[in-house]
Amino acid sequence: MQHEENPERRAAAAAAPRPSTAPHTPAAAVPRRTGPLRVHIVMFDGVEELDCIAPYEVLSAAGRHSTQGADIRYVTTGELGPVRCGHGTEIQVRHRWAPQEADLIVVPGGGYARRDAPGVWAEVRSGILPRALAAAPRSGLTISGVCTGTMLLSAAGLTKGRPCTTHHRAKAHLEEQGGDVKNARVVDDGDLVTAGGITSGLELGLWLAGREFGPDVVTRVEAIMEYEARGTVWRTATPAVAQAAPPR
Repeated sequence: MQHEENPERRAAAAAAPRPSTAPHTPAAAVPRRTGPLRVHIVMFDGVEELDCIAPYEVLSAAGRHSTQGADIRYVTTGELGPVRCGHGTEIQVRHRWAPQEADLIVVPGGGYARRDAPGVWAEVRSGILPRALAAAPRSGLTISGVCTGTMLLSAAGLTKGRPCTTHHRAKAHLEEQGGDVKNARVVDDGDLVTAGGITSGLELGLWLAGREFGPDVVTRVEAIMEYEARGTVWRTATPAVAQAAPPR
């Protein structure tokens, strides 16, 4: 039986930017920060509330309980002002897209099941955010995706050939678009970190907080929030990690 390709997917693929040629940084090589961790969470109409609020709260709490601190901002490639989330919550966005000023970019998802409504599909069709993401990679910057936010990274060409994950209903699409999909809650490929599931912004936030601030900060945040990270973290092995311990 022949299956006709979805016209929206074909149009999105045609409009998609070319994958970035910037070399990626393995997880073990991500440097420790000496100043506040600068986190930019990308906002757009139709964004899932938990996708953007969960990492905001986790990373804000981690910053408050670390010595270096964190500067967390909602940013947009569109107009400044209120963004209407998928369930009607309005969030004021006061900062413009400025990836050169970020250490960590978090791309939430939302609206993936509603192709004709605001959300990920609308952003893919527009092409503005995917093009901005495609141009963002540079040394020292980690780009992350929450749930179907990974599909925006895919539209930007950032997941092609790389370990990644997304919401379970979008995994087939992610694989079709060249992602090396892993069955894990969080997938850490160094400067690309993705998480799968509507509540996975909690795990993404805790994992990234651990990378940046250390385990003591994470366990303190877990105690404060009365939440412990769930699921598996799949992490790319680097030469430094993969080598056997030297003989004594």
